[in-house]
Amino acid sequence: MRFLRLLWRYPAITTTVLVFVGVLVLHAIDATVAGRWIATGYVAAFVVWTLVGMVRDVLRGHVGLDILAVVAMVATLAVGEYIASLIIVLMLSGGEALEDFAGRRAKRDLSALLDRSPRIAHVLLRPQSADSDEVRDLPVDEVAIGDVLLVRPAEIVPVDGELLTETGTFDESSLTGESMPVTRESGGEVLSGAINGSRAVRIRAVRTSSDSQYQQIVALVHAAEDSHAPVVRLADRFAIPFTAVSLVLAGTAWALSGDATRFAEVLVLATPCPLLIAAPVAFLGGLSRAAKTGVIMKGGAVIEQIARVRSAAFDKTGTLTQGRPELVAIRPAEGFDEDEILQLAASAEQYSTHVLAEGIRRAAHARGLALRSASEAREEATNGVVAEIDGRSVVVGKPAYVAALAPDTVRATLELSQAAAYVAVDGRFAGVLVLADHPRPEAAAVVSWLRTHEVDRVVMLTGDVGPTAESVAHQVGISEIHAELLPPEKVALAAELQPRPVMMVGDGVNDAPVLAAADIGVAMGAKGATAAGDAADVVILVDSLAKLVDAVAIGRHTLRVALTAIWIGIGLSIGLMIVAMTGLIPAVVGALVQELVDLATILYALRALSGPSTVLPAAPARPSTRTEAVAPPRAD
Repeated sequence: MRFLRLLWRYPAITTTVLVFVGVLVLHAIDATVAGRWIATGYVAAFVVWTLVGMVRDVLRGHVGLDILAVVAMVATLAVGEYIASLIIVLMLSGGEALEDFAGRRAKRDLSALLDRSPRIAHVLLRPQSADSDEVRDLPVDEVAIGDVLLVRPAEIVPVDGELLTETGTFDESSLTGESMPVTRESGGEVLSGAINGSRAVRIRAVRTSSDSQYQQIVALVHAAEDSHAPVVRLADRFAIPFTAVSLVLAGTAWALSGDATRFAEVLVLATPCPLLIAAPVAFLGGLSRAAKTGVIMKGGAVIEQIARVRSAAFDKTGTLTQGRPELVAIRPAEGFDEDEILQLAASAEQYSTHVLAEGIRRAAHARGLALRSASEAREEATNGVVAEIDGRSVVVGKPAYVAALAPDTVRATLELSQAAAYVAVDGRFAGVLVLADHPRPEAAAVVSWLRTHEVDRVVMLTGDVGPTAESVAHQVGISEIHAELLPPEKVALAAELQPRPVMMVGDGVNDAPVLAAADIGVAMGAKGATAAGDAADVVILVDSLAKLVDAVAIGRHTLRVALTAIWIGIGLSIGLMIVAMTGLIPAVVGALVQELVDLATILYALRALSGPSTVLPAAPARPSTRTEAVAPPRAD
């Protein structure tokens, strides 16, 4: 049954094999004329079908790579080598099966992600009862935020949720590439796609299915599978020179020997399968390997770009820093107390998407302060937020922005790596909330690795103020800093950066425009779906900047394998063509040998599935110092 399915899946191969066997039988019973006519008719039909496909490719802007095969088939028929022409047809039609097999092998890790997509969720009917595990099974798309779910042992977590059970152990290897199980405590976040351990746990859904981590990964995988642009570019780049060299060698052999058969004998060794199959297989292997390590590249086009990157630009908050500012001090103005301004500021920051807002809300929650709803609220991009809370006008943001509404605002003195959110209430300065967001421990090593691996320019593009940006940049080893930038200014600077290609790394909503504008946009997407992830070419699923090194290294290894596979195929073909010019390789033998060349290039292309591991250098610690302060970042 499996054999019949294979025959049905590849009708061109099936038909060619049947014709080939029929011609051999006719040849064996001395019905060579009938065999020749059948072979000629079938090959002629295949040539017409191939030419139609070539015309379509040319109309789409791609070079028709099958021209050599068409010329070889016509030439072998013209000189009576109809068996060789059938072998060429079998080789071309068989290339589809080889590509399919190698492609499935190359993208098996991508396919594994898709196959494990959660489909059913167990919603508890009486979540308040600790003793009741009565559930109702729902399609995962119908789970609502706030639903309490039961996840049984070895089941896949259906949506992102908050762990309600005291502890839980989860296998997150499909999300992060981390092979060891991780333990989560009650209140911790559990991501969809993680596999539960040996005991049932309860979680409260915090995101719908479409916004959960695993479903976002699946969407990115589909985008990666649908892109084939770099393969076409690589093939087109080699197609015309290879075609020209092959025709020159074949023509020279004909001219020197005076035998048209020599022309056919040379061309049967010049088929384009290394260009058509080996390169796509290598790129699929690279995409699959990246996915296994927790990095999703949105298509093969990204691999070629990231492999050639020469400039890198980094956002600061959440990218070079940990992105979790913690409240370290409250400095209330006269007439206000700490809890009062923290509660009002956190209530206003409910309506802000900025990373500092999250830190302020966490601090209020830790103190047990209830957040109030605003009757009116608006966020001023890059400046701050204004909200009407319990009849009081609350402003939180940059000092200049707050001072415009509260002239008595006093600037605070901060340490480097600290930021301040200024608060005004009813037109009066209420105080300052001081937060600290420290550099990621791996950031300096990542910058050092890039500098020693052909990335000539590393810069920081941030909306933060100069002193704070300089502090972080100094600690991670970046000397070129562009601070206090609005999103359009980031886009303009990224467009002007040289040398190219330019890679931009960011994580916030404000980074979406510059990520889309850069040659390669890389989003730190571990915290969930964001506009940055949608706009980026590469999404890092693990909360570690070290994965950026993996992405660049995998891109370079994959491109190197693809190019080497192409050169192996071209080199072997040209070498064999030169031998065939002497008449030592008959057309039938040449067609069979070319199959071995194709197989060799495909096997080599599968090396993209593995590669050397990357080791980050030990980065020297850079001490921070003190400075006069200033504004909180509102545009990172």
